[in-house]
Amino acid sequence: MTSFAIPPSPSRQIAGLTVCDTPLVRKALDFAKAHLREFAYHHTMRCWIFGTVLISHTVTQNGNGEPFDHEAFSIGVILHELGWALTTPLVSKDKRFEIDGANAAREFLRTESSSGDEKGKWDKHRLQLVWDSIALHTTESIALHKQPEVAAVNMGTFVDVLGPESLSMLPPDARSLLTKETFEAVVRELPRTGWREGCIETLCELCRTKPETTYDNFVGAFGEKYLEGYTREGKTMLDAFDKMA
Repeated sequence: MTSFAIPPSPSRQIAGLTVCDTPLVRKALDFAKAHLREFAYHHTMRCWIFGTVLISHTVTQNGNGEPFDHEAFSIGVILHELGWALTTPLVSKDKRFEIDGANAAREFLRTESSSGDEKGKWDKHRLQLVWDSIALHTTESIALHKQPEVAAVNMGTFVDVLGPESLSMLPPDARSLLTKETFEAVVRELPRTGWREGCIETLCELCRTKPETTYDNFVGAFGEKYLEGYTREGKTMLDAFDKMA
């Protein structure tokens, strides 16, 4: 494991693993906890830890020689499911949940970094880094080719969404970093209780309340399988293309 995998000070340990611990990271944790249901909050915490373990893999694959931004990565992954806060003003009526989450995180950072010790630290580049990491956290085919911080959010999310079976799908060097024993240690501290049911319920609610945001992405598959009356028939890009004839 390279030195990239260990966050610099200040840091703390969760489930025996070291994660970044700055005042703004702690504020992000409080913000996520205030807006997310418990199953989703625990999900973001596990994603944070799994992504942290996999940082050296993402740096090796996508690194450009610049220092890894542990704080931006941490805030991005902690806030990546804000688009699931369906009963709050954070969620729009017409945007994909990933975009809602990215926009909410950006506004959080603009507010919290406007004064005090954080003033001046969050330029357009860092704000965009967090925005991209959230907007692309479900789009592996793009996220893994972006900055290491964006890729780490995606990989941490991928592992937690699919559970222990996902470990065998990781590249060999990533599997050597995130072992089954490490996965189980994290889950013992942050249980996956209610995760599958809560995820299905949330995605179906998006299909029910904002169907137009689900036709061109994976969310629609949940609507078709679990939600009576939902259909993407006639609403896909192929359907639009066929109408051009």
